[in-house]
Amino acid sequence: MANDITALGKRFNLKPDSVYIETSDIVTDVMYDNKVLVSFTDQDGLWESCTRDQLAAKNRLVIIEKLKVMKEEHGLMQLFKRIGYFVLVIVGQFLLFWGTNWLFRKLKLRIMRLEKTRLKPFSIQGYELLDTRKQVKLLIFLANLVRYAFMFLQLLLTVPLLFSIFPQTKNLAYRLLSYIWNPVKSILTGILDYLPNLFTIFVIYMAIKYLVRFFRYLAEEVQSERLKLSGFYPDWAMPTYHIVRFLLYAFMIAMIYPYLPGSNSGVFQGISVFVGLIVSLGSSTVIGNIIAGLVITYMRPFKIGDRIKLNDTMGNVVEKTPLVTRIRTPKNEVVTIPNSFVMSSHTVNFSQSAREYGLIIHSEVSIGYDVPWRVVNKLLIEAALNTPGVVDDPRPFVLSTSLSDWYPVYQVNAYIKDADRLADIYSALHQNIQDRFNEEGVEIMSPHYMAVRDGNASTIPPKEGADEEG
Repeated sequence: MANDITALGKRFNLKPDSVYIETSDIVTDVMYDNKVLVSFTDQDGLWESCTRDQLAAKNRLVIIEKLKVMKEEHGLMQLFKRIGYFVLVIVGQFLLFWGTNWLFRKLKLRIMRLEKTRLKPFSIQGYELLDTRKQVKLLIFLANLVRYAFMFLQLLLTVPLLFSIFPQTKNLAYRLLSYIWNPVKSILTGILDYLPNLFTIFVIYMAIKYLVRFFRYLAEEVQSERLKLSGFYPDWAMPTYHIVRFLLYAFMIAMIYPYLPGSNSGVFQGISVFVGLIVSLGSSTVIGNIIAGLVITYMRPFKIGDRIKLNDTMGNVVEKTPLVTRIRTPKNEVVTIPNSFVMSSHTVNFSQSAREYGLIIHSEVSIGYDVPWRVVNKLLIEAALNTPGVVDDPRPFVLSTSLSDWYPVYQVNAYIKDADRLADIYSALHQNIQDRFNEEGVEIMSPHYMAVRDGNASTIPPKEGADEEG
């Protein structure tokens, strides 16, 4: 009955007073235009404690009132109103689109003017990441994106409004609104339900953040030697801080993980397992270098700037990373060595010995047996003391290392404090040894050779200017 009355009420030529009653021996019908709207039997009247004719008359009045209301709602005048509303919404939407585009054009002009007024190039450590032109393009792109998003939002609201104007499309309007509202509602509900977990994550993050700051403060104090811990070296401070920071952040992630949205889903757990498997399979060498780097840090075989010798490579340490150590040789070659290789090799630290005890440099000379060893020792020590970079305390000393068939071998030893000038000091020492021995007329018998004293000239070079005088 309700569907028939609703369909009847949507007619433009509806006459509600034309509803009439027609009675037969069995039923009493309420009719309109030869169409039965509803039928009543004696049993229906018995339930209402009246006759079926009385029941039909009562319902006829109800139907007439309902049809009058529907006629007003679906009448021609109402249709014109709805058409007017429809046109008004269309015009309003057009004006909104026009206004949005107008505002965008104004905003675009203001952004373009910013290029020569307020915008400055954005640089990171000297690298110009975004110049003013790129910034303008980026701002225009973002403004354009906001414009299209705002216009799309207008359509989402306008289209259901247009459909809701006409009764025939009102259900479609409700359906479109549900398509928009249901996802928004689920998102808002999810956000509200997630707020306690979000607060927990925030508390955990803030606690770890300030704990990391506390350990950084302690590390800086120890590194600057304002805070001294027994058995803990200052150069251990920052590496230890980095280890503690990594462990704290790993602990934070482990604590936060159960509170992340979707952490209990199979997909999320599967991705986590897959990433962990990839890392474990592909990082064995990397992990080995990192562990070696940590061990090297606490072994303290060298520091940044130390002159060291690693197998056949000698130079100054310029960088220590968790994975590699870089050495710059005296020829300005930068050699990158994995930390695992450093761990498995022997390292000679020249700078550490020079700082703490004084590094001993040495050189050997072969002098004939005809020269007293005391004279040789005196000359070698004088040559060492005249060498820039050699300290006189402790005093240089000479060792007689060998008594060969043709000559004894003397080794001069001297202390230096600057290992970085090792090559220069050695060169100066050798030059001074030659000069000092030449001045005293003592021949250096190396490299090996034999000289028969049958009138051959001495190996001692003539004094400067002697040839000119001759």
